[in-house]
This record gives sequence, C-alpha cells and structure tokens, in this order.
Amino acid sequence: MSTVYARARSNETLLLTVTAALLLVGITMVYSSTFVIAHNNPAYGNESYFLARQLGWAALGVAAMVVAARIDYRHWRRLSVGVFVLALAGLVVVLVPHLGRTEFGAQRWLAVGPLPAFQPSEFAKLAVAVYFADWLSRKGHRVRDLAYGTLPFAIVLGVVVGLVLLQPDLGTTLVLVAIAVAIYFTGGANLLHFVAGVGIGLAGLYVAVTGAGYRSQRLAAFLDPESDPLGIGWHIIQAQIALGSGGLFGRGLGASRQKFYYLPSAPTDTIFAIIGEELGFIGAVVVILLFALLAYCGARIALQSRDAFGMLLATGIATWLTVQALINVAVVAGVLPFTGIPLPLVSLGGSSLVISLVAVGLLLSIDRQNAARARRAQE
Repeated sequence: MSTVYARARSNETLLLTVTAALLLVGITMVYSSTFVIAHNNPAYGNESYFLARQLGWAALGVAAMVVAARIDYRHWRRLSVGVFVLALAGLVVVLVPHLGRTEFGAQRWLAVGPLPAFQPSEFAKLAVAVYFADWLSRKGHRVRDLAYGTLPFAIVLGVVVGLVLLQPDLGTTLVLVAIAVAIYFTGGANLLHFVAGVGIGLAGLYVAVTGAGYRSQRLAAFLDPESDPLGIGWHIIQAQIALGSGGLFGRGLGASRQKFYYLPSAPTDTIFAIIGEELGFIGAVVVILLFALLAYCGARIALQSRDAFGMLLATGIATWLTVQALINVAVVAGVLPFTGIPLPLVSLGGSSLVISLVAVGLLLSIDRQNAARARRAQE
C-alpha cells in the first residue's frame, strides 16, 4: 500500500471518528440543556421533544453526508454557479416581510407552511465554499490581477456579506468572510491586495460594530459586563458563571444549574457553557481538541489534493468549521463580544447540523478521490 493511499484512508477514519464524537456530544448536551424547557412547557408534549428533533436532523444530516461522500466532488463544479445563485436568492427572500421569520430581533429564518424553519445563511456557507473554490481554481495565476481577480472577488463577497448583515447576523458574516478569504489566499492571492483587503475588512468590521446600537451595547458589555449585570452584561456573566462553576471535572452530566433559564440560548449559541459546567474543564478541552482534529483532517485532505478545486474546497470547508467553532467558544469564554452563532455539529438546530454534515461529506469525497488516484497510480 502506497504512503499516499494509506494517509488518505487514515484521514477518512479519523474524520468519521471525530464527526461521530461531536455528534454524540451534541445530542447528549442538547437533551441535557433542553429537557427542563420541554418539561415545563406543555406545548412540547414531553421532555424529549428537542432530543427527538435533533435526532431526526442528525439522521437526515448523516444520510446527506453519506450521499455527498459517495458523489465525486468534482461534479459540484458544474453546479457551483447554480448553488451560489440559489443561496443569494434565499438571502434575499428571507428579508421579505411575512416570508422571513424574525426571532430575537433578527430576520434569519424562512418558514414556508408546515415545513421546518430554515436558515439560508447556513446554506450560503456551503455555496460560498463551492463557488469560490471553483471560480478561483479556474482563474489560475490570473487571480493575482487586480481587475481580473481581486476586484471581482471583493464585489461578489461584498454582495453576500451585505445581505447577511441586513438580517442582521455578524457571526455568520465573519465565518463567510473567513471561508472566502482562506480560499482566495490559498488560491494564490496577490499579497499586497490581500493585506489591503484585510485592512478594508477590519475597517468595515469596526463600522458594522459601532454603527448598530445593539452591537455597540454588546461591545460595551464585553469590555465591562459588571456595569449592567442584569442587562447588556447578562449573557457574558451567566456564560462565565457556567464555565467557572464546572471546575476541573464538572458538576456532572445533567446537573447544570445555568440551564434553568439563567443562560440565554443554552442549547444553541451557548451550549459550550453547558458543556463546561457539566463536564468541566476536561470536557471542554476534549471538545476543543475534537475541533482541532477536524481542522487537522481538513488541512491534510487539502494538502493531499491533486487538483486546485479539491484543495481550495477542502481549505474552505476546514476553515468554515474551525473558525465557526473558535468564534463560538471565544464568545462563551468572554474572549470576543457576544454574537449568536452555533457550535458546528453540536448545537441544537437543523439547518446548521445538516449543512455541516454535508460539508463533512464533501471532505470525505475529496479524500476518497485522493485515495482512488493514489491507488490507480500504484497500479
């Protein structure tokens, strides 16, 4: 067995193991963080309501992952433009009154009839990864040209980012920018253009944060949460209480106190705080290490890819899942100002879980094609 082939097969084993572990942690912690809410609300029927939903979404996501893994990832090149246009359409439609559903002051969900609500911005992450990987891989060395590469890239990304900011959703915006920039840089970006673009992006981030009242309040809460502990500082303080009270080994599975209506969005945006409270520092570190292994798998798959599209797509997906996890953990730990973003493969939510598993399936497809090529070369 060739070294390349053996590495490709080991990637698949490790990636599947890490994904399964994160899913198991997610399903367990979703139940732990929601059974009180479901038990106390007769509308949900029983305390396993959210667990059943998450299991259903996980089953659908795993099925989608298997399908994505079995299809040669290069077929996505023919669909890249259509997928991207569909994502843009979703981002526009969700802003239309009476079509987009508003929760917690953000209009991010599409709800059509009895169908479950869906977040177009989650699909946009996949579309951005596929589209830019295809687009930049076709440009080759010309991606370094200002008029042919950098400006069109910035304009297209700006349209996507603008639509997501209108929802508003700063957390997803940061992830989308990270995906696109990672692909652009790996694809051979002009270093001067890249540095200038980063500078412009940071200036835009400053305007986005200070230009909206609620974001300015979150920044103030981040800098001094104790100034308003019952108001803007509530999220950060309660998350830190959860993490701090877990100690080294945690209170024990199911024993969280913060989930009793103290910690906002416990099963979604702040589920990492529940992990820290119930499983302790050790459990939190294990989850972080799992995401580090996920990033490692994605980087190896990208490096072993024999074509530019596969390399760029793997880079974008690995960046997506890793950066999103980092933002979520950093927000809960009080390292970044509060922004709502789910922990991939762990948080409650169908859109994020299914799309994230499709992304893992694409990584598996790239890895399997790398292995198949190595096997053919050996023969």
